[in-house]
Amino acid sequence: MSKPLLEIKNLKVHYPKFAGLLQKTAYYVKAVDGVSFSVNKGSTLGLVGESGCGKTTTGKAVISLVPVTEGQILFKGKNITRAKEKDRGWIAKDIQIIFQDPYGSLNPKLKTGTVINEAVNIAYPDISKQERREKTKTFLEKVGLHREDYEKYPHEFSGGQRQRIGIARAIAVEPEFIICDESVSALDVSIQADIINLLNDLRAEKNLTYLFISHDLSVVRYISTEVAVMYLGRILEYGAKDNIFDNPLHPYTIALMSAAPEVKVKEKKRILLEGDVPSPVNIPSGCPFHPRCYMKRDECPKLDLKLEKRTDDHFTACPFNT
Repeated sequence: MSKPLLEIKNLKVHYPKFAGLLQKTAYYVKAVDGVSFSVNKGSTLGLVGESGCGKTTTGKAVISLVPVTEGQILFKGKNITRAKEKDRGWIAKDIQIIFQDPYGSLNPKLKTGTVINEAVNIAYPDISKQERREKTKTFLEKVGLHREDYEKYPHEFSGGQRQRIGIARAIAVEPEFIICDESVSALDVSIQADIINLLNDLRAEKNLTYLFISHDLSVVRYISTEVAVMYLGRILEYGAKDNIFDNPLHPYTIALMSAAPEVKVKEKKRILLEGDVPSPVNIPSGCPFHPRCYMKRDECPKLDLKLEKRTDDHFTACPFNT
C-alpha cells in the first residue's frame, strides 16, 4: 500500500492567554488537542463536527496559518510542521486552501484575471505573459466561468461565481492537495450542488486530494471517501464514509447524525444532548464527550482516549458501544 499523501500525528494547537501586569500566561485554549489522521492520494477526507471543535484550526495548521504546539504534519513523507523558508515555496504550490467566504477571500481592487494570473505564474514561471493570460482564461472556463470574465472585478459576480474564482485560483498553481474550509456553507443550496460537482469533477480530472471541512453532513456524505468526526479538539470516530454513516459507533457521532433528517442512523429518534459544549480551556478528562453522553459509564472520565480499530476502515474512541 502506498504511503498517505498527508499524515497528521498527535497534532496540538494551544493558544496561550495572558493576564496581569507582566502579561504572563494564565491558561491555554486547546483548539486542537491531539489529532491524528491520514489522507490518501486522490481521496477526500470529510472533517465534521460542531462549530468550535477545531476543524478549521486543523486545516490552517496544515498550511502554517496557525502555529503548531506539538505533533507532526507529514506531506509526501516530509515533515512540514515547522517548514524552513526554503521549503515554503513548494509547500505553498502543492497545498492550497479554498476559504468559506467567497466575498472576503478576493481583493476587491484586483480584476479576476489578475488574481488567477498570479497563481498561474507560480506554476508556470517561464512562460510568456500572453501564454499566462491564455492559461488564466482556460482556468476560468474549467470552473464554469467565461473567458470574458478575465476583465471583471469581484463585485460583478454572484457568491457562487466568486467561489468558482477561488477554486480557479487554487487549481491554477497545479496543487496536489486542497483544503476546502466550509467552502460551500455560505452559498445557496442549489449553488452548493454545482460547486460540489465541480470539486468532484476536478478531483477526477486532476487526481486531486481534498480535506473537506464542513458541519453539513449531507454534503460530506456526497463528496467524501473517508470521514473523521471531531469534538473539542479530538477525533472521536474515523473511517470509510459508508462505515461512519451506515454504522456510527461513537455516541457523539450517532447524536450528530440524528440531527440530520436525511441521514439514517441506529437511533430512530432525535438525540438531544444535555448541557453545553465544555470550554476548550478546561477539557473534561478521559473522553471529552462524557459530560453530555447519554450512554456514559463511570469509566468514561478515566479513559485513555485513543482510536481503536473495529474493522479495517473503521476506528472509534468509544470502547463500550459496539
